[in-house]
Amino acid sequence: MAKNYDNLAKTIIQDVGGKDNVNSVVHCATRLRFKLKDEKKANDDALKDTDGVLTVVKAGGQYQVVIGNEVADVYDAVLKEGGFPGGGQVPDDDGADDDSSFIDKAVALISGIFTDILAPLSAGGIIKGLVVMCASLGWLSKTSGAYQILYAIGDSIFFFLPVFLGFTAARRFHMNQFIGAAIGATLTYPSMVALASSKTILSTLFKGTAFASEVHTIFFGIPVITMNYSSTVLPVIFTVWFVSIIEHWAKKWIPTVVQMFLVPVVTMIIALPVAFIVIGPVMTWVGDAIGAVMQGIYNFSPIVAGILMGALWQVLVIFGVHWGIVAVTTADLAALGYDPILALSCMVCYAQVGIVLAMIKQTKDKKLKETATGAFFSGLFGVTEPAIYGVTLPRRIPFILSCIGGAISGAVIGAFHSVLYMLPSMGIFAIPAYVNPKGGSMTPVIGVVIAGVVAFVSGFILQLLFGKKSVDADYNKKQAQKVAEAANEATEVANNPIVAASEDEKLNPSTKLVSPLNGDVKPLSEIKDEVFSSGAMGQGVAIEPSEGVLHAPADGKTALVFPTGHAVGINTTDGAEVLMHIGMDTVNLQGKGFKTLVQKGQEVKAGDPLVEFNIKEIKAAGYEVATPVVVTNSKKYESINQVANGTVEVGQEILSLQGEDEKVKVSGQVQTN
Repeated sequence: MAKNYDNLAKTIIQDVGGKDNVNSVVHCATRLRFKLKDEKKANDDALKDTDGVLTVVKAGGQYQVVIGNEVADVYDAVLKEGGFPGGGQVPDDDGADDDSSFIDKAVALISGIFTDILAPLSAGGIIKGLVVMCASLGWLSKTSGAYQILYAIGDSIFFFLPVFLGFTAARRFHMNQFIGAAIGATLTYPSMVALASSKTILSTLFKGTAFASEVHTIFFGIPVITMNYSSTVLPVIFTVWFVSIIEHWAKKWIPTVVQMFLVPVVTMIIALPVAFIVIGPVMTWVGDAIGAVMQGIYNFSPIVAGILMGALWQVLVIFGVHWGIVAVTTADLAALGYDPILALSCMVCYAQVGIVLAMIKQTKDKKLKETATGAFFSGLFGVTEPAIYGVTLPRRIPFILSCIGGAISGAVIGAFHSVLYMLPSMGIFAIPAYVNPKGGSMTPVIGVVIAGVVAFVSGFILQLLFGKKSVDADYNKKQAQKVAEAANEATEVANNPIVAASEDEKLNPSTKLVSPLNGDVKPLSEIKDEVFSSGAMGQGVAIEPSEGVLHAPADGKTALVFPTGHAVGINTTDGAEVLMHIGMDTVNLQGKGFKTLVQKGQEVKAGDPLVEFNIKEIKAAGYEVATPVVVTNSKKYESINQVANGTVEVGQEILSLQGEDEKVKVSGQVQTN
């Protein structure tokens, strides 16, 4: 049955400052990405503590609520609850009062442009990579119809990437999105692409320089440097930005009644020639320069570059600036035909996965184990945000160790000189992107697989060796706090009898207690704990249990139930205050091996089960299971006498409490001696 995310959506909207504080909201693979009018109105701590929210990240001009694998369903619920328009967009003027830094604006822009097309890009990369790999292995002939059709399916989004980017960039620049798509289509128009490779050369501009370019055509006497803009990024983005300025200007003086068709005519007829003559060539040179710089770094030392990229990639993801690398990669693919930089980071996810698996083995926190298990499986397919934000980053040391594992994987990829030939997907689906479409050795691809395995193993081992203390640090602190609170409460129960008024010096009525366990009775003095053996906590007996179930020793109400399950206190209906402590120092097990069956304040009858415990597991952990049964308000009785020895069974009388008279109650039934 599908989960209901309505309550989670209400909480998220409330804690981001309410629907009126939301300019827009979109989502990526794991996060809700809000543009808020005032981030100060958002309650970060409340959101982080909300079940269903992994963490909150503020980066790139966005307020990002990390959800994990269920983000799409939560997003739909948020749209419904907030009444936001389809697509997650709401009317906004986020550029007017935006005081974020230039870097934040740039990251937000790139992220916004690429987010919506990431899914088809990944799908295309997987299909194209698999087809190329099948051809390289001889399973498909490049001349076959199957190969050509499948290759077209995988390659189409890359070839026509400017069309898609034109559409998404137009939305970011607040202009007609179909004009943006038309700009991309014009840049990749078949005759213009063919013109770039024409053998007819009219002249060469900037001859003798790094910018030497052939001119194949002219525009009203102006030489045009024709280039192949298929698969490119920068030319279309900057052209759409330029068009948005022209469009805004045109709307000011063109009459409203004819704006629908005249504004597109004016903007396109002005901007596109400028794009072919100036913007396209300049941005292509910029892309070539970026590719050259990246190639220079890689050429200096692929291993060093791999260490740096592998170590820093997850940090870039945290701050959302990895989109800049994606843009550079796309430019490299267009300029060089391959990319060596992003290639170094594609197996980093498996260092994170190895860390998480080790933490699943190490943790005693059930909630963390559940979160980590989900993060582990999503991480196998390259989606590591749940692991980063929900598991490793909050504990710091595991995240640092995952960066070390990532650096190792990057070094391995660099050592094998593995490069990308297409924009990759994530995790194992990135591997086909390393296959050279032109054929050649498969060794670089094998190197990537080795890097993934090494990343996983190194992450797992590093966490086992150096990260254990950090796994349950917060959990242990909370458990210790609960134990301290319970201990204080136990002391209060012992020192301040509840049934009898403190000013009343009369003794309680005589009564009897029955055995809460099956086992062997022995004197309390034999317990290896001075607090109990000395009688400081009160008089009573000890029982070495033969079965792992603790029962009520009389009718009454539970006054104390430790969260770890190792101790229970009962106030009997006759006024006796009884503490039963399963084993010595078993609080250190933090609930492992114990299962509480009652809650504080619950009415119980003699013989009712209170706690189940695993004797073998407790002893295997190095702890005794001898259980003191102590009357903590012993001063309210004339004497407390042990009346059973040797083996006892649940319900058998073990203590006689002599009080103000000779009336005795056994399991709530009145008897007169």
